[in-house]
Amino acid sequence: MLSTVVLAVTGIALLAMPHGQEPPAPARTAAPAAHAPTAPTPAASPLSAGKPAAGAAPSMSATSAPAAVESALPPHGEGAVGDGAIQKALEAAWPPDLPARDERELLAAGRDLLRADATGIGRVRWPHVFPAEALAPAFATTRFRIQAAIARRDGAGNRAVVHLVWAGTDRGGTFTDGRISDWRFTRITTSKGASTWTPQPQT
Repeated sequence: MLSTVVLAVTGIALLAMPHGQEPPAPARTAAPAAHAPTAPTPAASPLSAGKPAAGAAPSMSATSAPAAVESALPPHGEGAVGDGAIQKALEAAWPPDLPARDERELLAAGRDLLRADATGIGRVRWPHVFPAEALAPAFATTRFRIQAAIARRDGAGNRAVVHLVWAGTDRGGTFTDGRISDWRFTRITTSKGASTWTPQPQT
């Protein structure tokens, strides 16, 4: 009896509906957005729209730096006052994973390599990285500044990468900060048992 009443009510409702009109489809519930994974690797830069130095390492892509880094960064043009905030943001995003001695060695070499790449100063120290036919330096030696730098492991094995954020004035006189470059290293062990971090040529 109950089923008969239900069928009758449904039939009346369908007859009362204008011809050609279909009953509304049930609303769909939007699926929750997936969180995109982020992975470290800090030169088109997520911090700057400026171009990289000639021969500089490939920049971190927009997905390579965690959102926390970008949100914690000071505004462009802040000057040296904002460098400390950038350094803290990098360290918070990528906690240390190297022995302190290795980190110091890598940071010193990474800073010198970036300066050599951008300004040309000291390129003779790394002939395998800067061969004679390497591109001419694109940045003036004045107003070149490394804003922040960290050294971390680069995957498995004896590899490491130095992430650097820097500022500089190009040959046209345009100053841009927030540039990002990566320099990769491999630990080489000699026949006498000594080991050192050797920079890899840019590809």
